[in-house]
Amino acid sequence: MSTVTKPNHIGRKISRIRELRDMKQEALAQALGTNQQTVSAIENSETIEDEKLTEIAKALGVSVEAIKNFTEENMINYFNTFYDNSVANGINNPVNCSFNPLDKIIELYERMLLAEKEKVEFLEKLLKDR
Repeated sequence: MSTVTKPNHIGRKISRIRELRDMKQEALAQALGTNQQTVSAIENSETIEDEKLTEIAKALGVSVEAIKNFTEENMINYFNTFYDNSVANGINNPVNCSFNPLDKIIELYERMLLAEKEKVEFLEKLLKDR
């Protein structure tokens, strides 16, 4: 009995992509409007209907083709390319930003703070109107 994963076992590919996205089965289940047991069954399935595969791809934030063509080797190559480019662009060839990243962080924080204040005011108004 062989323990080698079949190259076209779509459920295993979904499982591996989900794991690489640091997503639990429960989170994928919620995104699909189902339960964890169903996701487990999907990940153990060798084939999946195209319509369901489209839903899963959307929930994982990838294309159907990315799932169908997924291999560990492709992922290693992808991350090596990403690493090589980030090293080349970051250390040897610094990128000149036209903005201060810290300013952007502060701007984002201020927008989030304003949104939270608005939410609190809205909730207080709802409680007051009761």
